[in-house]
Amino acid sequence: MQQSSTDGDSSEPKSARTRQRILDAAAHVLSMKGYSGTRLSDVAEYAELQAPAIYYYFPSREELIEEVMWSGIAEMVKHLQAVLNEIPSDVSPLDRIMIAIDAHLRHELELSDYATAAIRNSGQVPEHLRARQLAEEANYGTLWRKLIKDAASEGQIRSELDLHVTQMLIMGSLNWAAEWWTPRRGSLETVIRTAQSLIRTGIATADAAEDLAAPPRRRRAPRKSTAKAAAEPA
Repeated sequence: MQQSSTDGDSSEPKSARTRQRILDAAAHVLSMKGYSGTRLSDVAEYAELQAPAIYYYFPSREELIEEVMWSGIAEMVKHLQAVLNEIPSDVSPLDRIMIAIDAHLRHELELSDYATAAIRNSGQVPEHLRARQLAEEANYGTLWRKLIKDAASEGQIRSELDLHVTQMLIMGSLNWAAEWWTPRRGSLETVIRTAQSLIRTGIATADAAEDLAAPPRRRRAPRKSTAKAAAEPA
């Protein structure tokens, strides 16, 4: 079971801990059942609360889902930025893309129900509930745009490729993994290595593609809720 980021934190007011439990439960249910299948009764059951208690913290089902969807993308922005900040300056731009692929897939599929929920339901949630989410998606796209532009500037991406199309195809294929991957279909490590190999050989120049060794893998962490962290300033 996914653990709340506030579990056991006695410094948090009880109301804040309860609100977080509701968000964590909603993220889990939304990631599993989708927008149309998410009921407040299911959220309450997973949070071990009575359903009417949810309305004390969220006036409607829509507002609860909107918060989860925003949190899912906001935390991905913060997570990827933190990963990129840790990369040594001598790592090549192409290898930075490979590390970003690792970070995206691991976060999407292993670390966060919020990210899974946001990605899987992006096309299902009504447009009026997506304003904050879309703003965060633009921020996330900016991070990837810089990664690809830097690699192109270093001559590591094939000159005939359109950089915007390249970015959108990479991000689309990574996001789609949330729709089909389960541990029964192979290890997450296999998914990451395969994605890195396909994307590297697909976009890299001949010289850049010669080094097919995967970049250092990110340290694994338990799946957790990070919606609270996403809302905090970097």
